[in-house]
Amino acid sequence: MPTKLLLGDEAVAQGAIDAGLSGAYAYPGTPSTEITEYVEKSPQAREGLIRSFWSANEKTAVEAALGMSYAGKRAMASMKHVGLNVAADPFINAAITGTSGGLIVNAADDPSMHSSQNEQDSRLYTEIALVPCLEPSNQQEAYDMVSYAFDLSERFRVPVLLRLVTRLAHSRAPVTLRTRREQNRARLPDDPERFIILPPTARRQYAALVARQEDFVRESERSPFNHLADGPDASLGIVASGIGANYVLEAFAGEVPHPFLKIGQYPLPALLVDRLFHRCERILVVEEGYPYIEAKLRGLPERRSPQILGRMSGELPRTGELTPALVARALGRRAGAGIPPSSVPVPRPPSLCPGCPHADTFRALTEALGTFPETARVFSDIGCYTLGAYPPFSAIHTCVEMGASITMAKGAADAGIGPVVSVIGDSTFAHSGMTGLLDAVLDRSPITVVILDNLAVAMTGGQRSCATGRLEAICTGLGVEPAHVREIVPVPKEHEKNVAVLREEIRYAGPSVVIARRECLQTARRAKRPAREGA
Repeated sequence: MPTKLLLGDEAVAQGAIDAGLSGAYAYPGTPSTEITEYVEKSPQAREGLIRSFWSANEKTAVEAALGMSYAGKRAMASMKHVGLNVAADPFINAAITGTSGGLIVNAADDPSMHSSQNEQDSRLYTEIALVPCLEPSNQQEAYDMVSYAFDLSERFRVPVLLRLVTRLAHSRAPVTLRTRREQNRARLPDDPERFIILPPTARRQYAALVARQEDFVRESERSPFNHLADGPDASLGIVASGIGANYVLEAFAGEVPHPFLKIGQYPLPALLVDRLFHRCERILVVEEGYPYIEAKLRGLPERRSPQILGRMSGELPRTGELTPALVARALGRRAGAGIPPSSVPVPRPPSLCPGCPHADTFRALTEALGTFPETARVFSDIGCYTLGAYPPFSAIHTCVEMGASITMAKGAADAGIGPVVSVIGDSTFAHSGMTGLLDAVLDRSPITVVILDNLAVAMTGGQRSCATGRLEAICTGLGVEPAHVREIVPVPKEHEKNVAVLREEIRYAGPSVVIARRECLQTARRAKRPAREGA
């Protein structure tokens, strides 16, 4: 069979294509972005007419994927871990409605917060949704698990969560491919009433989902991705999941001398865990993210025998991502060359690109606010413009999560602080800022929303922004008075004009919008490169 050198993300995408994928929906977010980018660029996907779409947000991505599943075809939705919060409503309810065609939700977690606000562990959502979860330990497993997950989803009629982490998503390894499977034919569900989850149906469907939990555990017991290997030294047992299993193998050069339970499928395989407990007096849990497995094995009240070790007991750090050296130290092995086990290098803080339009916007905004009281505050959102928090700009005061800038500005204005300004990107505005602006319009809040329109989802590689060419119409459609929807061009020669426009709108005692529009330099350069190469 052919072999490809693939990122973990790309292995998921290729695995889905080869498993009969019909639709890939996503909102770009590191470290998940390359899954959908790969589908978009794949000749196989184009030949198979696989639908690929950058959705307005993660919620709409899961809903579109569920709609394709309803029609009998295989679909997946991809997002980073915090995106699963946005998609939680359809994800959890999709477990109640059930699926028809296979449905996978790919969630890429970001331990150590390389480009995120938290270290959230997506495995916790399986506890709420009551669905199976798969967690690959390497790129080959990431590829193989997708076909398995689609089969599992169709057999039990539930969505399946596939959990990746940054280090696996963004590293490459050779992957052996299988024969490509044909896509499902479109077919409507034979029991469509289960998709109408009015309370009587929801109660019946939920009871059926709960009844399947034992089946999910049995599937984990015989899963090819869960394996208990014996070892001669039972003074210690090891439970490792995902990429943590690779670090254990690396620490022992592939020959683990202890009983070793590798976890790749959830719920936890209870029989395999019980066998390990009967052999060992101490158990070390090696897992990326929260001490999810460790907490379950400890129990409440806390288990005394065998002794459970891991992140909660201090053998491994409670925060940050694992490294081979950290795992080696926890196992009493000599750490290899590379990152010292007690430290992670702190990179130089990132900065806006030279000539970035956001820099000109922040210069104008800072000068405009200079004539207002010191209580003036700028509420920012998630995007490369958040770098305005660093010198030389130091231009923003908050950044919490996608869409929060507008609604936090409204709340601060309600509290009497002012003037207040919201800074939000064009894609983030389409993702989750529009509803906040509607709240501000309905309450006639004295806030100024500065939409930084660089015509792309620039922070994650320049994907299409759903808002391009529509911002003015959206804002006036939400009820902002047309006279207070203004455009500025963030370039040095327009600086004085831009300062004047911002001052006027900040003084206005109602909701106003200033659209700072200039294309991202990086996406503009990439767009010109193919033209130059073809010349």
